[in-house]
Amino acid sequence: MSTETLQDVHGTFAWVMVGSNALAGVWALGAHWLERLRGRPLWVFTILAELTIVVQVILGVLLAQDLEAPEFHEFYGFVALIAAALIYSYRTYTPAVKQYQYLLYGLGGLFLMGLGLRAIYLA
Repeated sequence: MSTETLQDVHGTFAWVMVGSNALAGVWALGAHWLERLRGRPLWVFTILAELTIVVQVILGVLLAQDLEAPEFHEFYGFVALIAAALIYSYRTYTPAVKQYQYLLYGLGGLFLMGLGLRAIYLA
């Protein structure tokens, strides 16, 4: 794949990452208050949304072989990857956190969206 094509895929897929994490975050926040929004579909979508971060980081690493990224662009990508891992690790940390897991994932998804927007802004 050419560098230009890879750059286009990375740029376009960034919006998939932002949108999917935003939707997962809003869905999880809604699920905190509305039980009917809870369930397996929410968790499957959340996992897929967070996997878009992994794809973005891999695409970014491939691009970094040929191009130099703007200052802090790579930083926000790796912070998003670490944040997703931390959100996952805290999901059942204590019974108190488990009680608020929908808030954790809701606010976490919106935080990941914000990191993605910041990386796009810097690109």
